[in-house]
Amino acid sequence: MQNKMRNIYLIPYVLWIALFVVAPILLVFYYSFFDIEGNFTVANYQKFFTPVYLRMTLSSFWYAFLITAFSLLVAYPTAYFLTRAKHRQLWLLLIILPSWINLLLKAYAFLGIFGAYGPANMFLEAIGIGSKQILFTDFSFIFVSVYIFIPFMILPVYNSLEKMNKSLVDAASDLGASTWTTFRRVIFPLTLDGVKSGCQAVFIPALSLFMITRLISGNRVITLGTAIEQHFLVTQDWGMGATIAVFLIIAMAIIMILTGNRKRGDLI
Repeated sequence: MQNKMRNIYLIPYVLWIALFVVAPILLVFYYSFFDIEGNFTVANYQKFFTPVYLRMTLSSFWYAFLITAFSLLVAYPTAYFLTRAKHRQLWLLLIILPSWINLLLKAYAFLGIFGAYGPANMFLEAIGIGSKQILFTDFSFIFVSVYIFIPFMILPVYNSLEKMNKSLVDAASDLGASTWTTFRRVIFPLTLDGVKSGCQAVFIPALSLFMITRLISGNRVITLGTAIEQHFLVTQDWGMGATIAVFLIIAMAIIMILTGNRKRGDLI
């Protein structure tokens, strides 16, 4: 009886997965076999392995890696100090609040901040450096992307640090381990699951960015997400756009497998 009730409760979940996960993926896969004129073909897959699309793929992975790396560099010490701060719930709220703001609004805000007459250039002029071209550069693209994704890196790392057994840190200190050794041999390994979850939450969406590449980098940065948008909305070549999306889905699945949490023996 219990198993029967459990199966009944699974029905909405299975339907949701089938309609909104499996069906869209199958539809994308189906469209990838048609050219712009609606003829069945495998030429889209052959085209993907040309130098143009391979460079675009490498570029997407490179920028996603940089965004993830800078997010982790900022997020880990931030999360670490949050676990020791007073009023940590207030600080967490302040970190989460920007993620509630529409992405387009945040992108337009940075257009003003990094513009020729924006606060960033005013500050550079005030310290004697002078006005610089900040918008439509790799720096502005990575900076804005890190700003947008950093809450999704901080939260899983913070949760891992909170759940960590603090007595292990005290034990390492009692045994004469330095601060760096304690972090390297105790703290970081115990929070590795949170780091991997944060990297998943940042790297995967960073691979498919397209709106920020248009607004902040002025299309100087071309990613797979940008190419998909162009094929679906500009050239109307849905087949090629779907083919790129298929490879993007495969890449995301591989990343999830590689960074997934594996069962291992308890460290305590």
